[in-house]
Amino acid sequence: MLAVLWLSAALAAIAFSVATTVRAETDRVSTAADGLRAWYLAAGSVERGIQWMCWGPDFRNPDGSARFWEPNKPRFYLSYPSGEALVEMIPESSKLNVNTASADDLLRVVLAVSGDPERSREIVQAILDWRSPAAEGPTAFDQYYFSLAPTFRSRHASFEEIEELLLVRGMTPELFYGNYVADPEGRLYARGGLRDCLSVWGSLGPFDVNTASPPLMEALGVPADGIATLVSRRQARPFRNMGEVNDLGIPAPRLSTGGNWIWTLRATARLRRPDGTPSEVVRNAAAVVKLLDRTRYYMMPVHVLRWYDDAWSQFAVPPFAGMPGVGGNPVAGAPAQ
Repeated sequence: MLAVLWLSAALAAIAFSVATTVRAETDRVSTAADGLRAWYLAAGSVERGIQWMCWGPDFRNPDGSARFWEPNKPRFYLSYPSGEALVEMIPESSKLNVNTASADDLLRVVLAVSGDPERSREIVQAILDWRSPAAEGPTAFDQYYFSLAPTFRSRHASFEEIEELLLVRGMTPELFYGNYVADPEGRLYARGGLRDCLSVWGSLGPFDVNTASPPLMEALGVPADGIATLVSRRQARPFRNMGEVNDLGIPAPRLSTGGNWIWTLRATARLRRPDGTPSEVVRNAAAVVKLLDRTRYYMMPVHVLRWYDDAWSQFAVPPFAGMPGVGGNPVAGAPAQ
């Protein structure tokens, strides 16, 4: 009888262990499947954004406004049966060109992001060394890179991808991608990184006021309270011209409205549960595209320069539903779905 009791207890323990394992594996597979669905939703939203860029100049509402997209619309909201997505349209003219910017401009931008003067000077010197022609023999930065594992050497030519900044001396993932910082009341909020300020396709100014990152505007000399006002205003209603900016009485040196021929489309997608509530599964995708001459490439006037399977966005951080155009809060001016 005692043996039977021990055997029953052992079998019960085994059954409980197997059930727990099966449940954990089922949840893991379900989460992975939801993540894949959310990623395809984000990737499809990027493709939709590219399609709307192609349609933008040709389709108008009766009042003359753009039916799908126009250059002064920095983001739009998409709603699907299985979820929702927010697509950001970022002209590369809202970023500083890392290959042609002066040392002073680079220093102001890096300092605005890092807040550390010594580290900022080191990073700027490393950037200048990376993009400058090679001298006779390895430079001091090359010697440092040789001490790493694996070893490498500065390109000593123009940056081909902005991700190369992750290799320069002094750079950290937090400085490049962004980090969380606390406000005076102790609340955390997402602060963009250097990838939001610098680009290999960027410009030397003027920069687009609707999409320029706060650190870049700080580096340009816009006061802190002015930056907060500009960001709040452009989220509610994008600026259509600089007259609207001037009406706010905010100094806006080297800022303008409008974009250029190269854009970054970044989609943040979130699934919807069967009961209609938003889930916690969020995925991102992005693409850098170049608009071509529509008279020569009418059928497909867009060329994809770079695709990102994962592209972090401030709209992906909690609370997701509180972000403009997400969780049932459509962006102002977004077309109905």
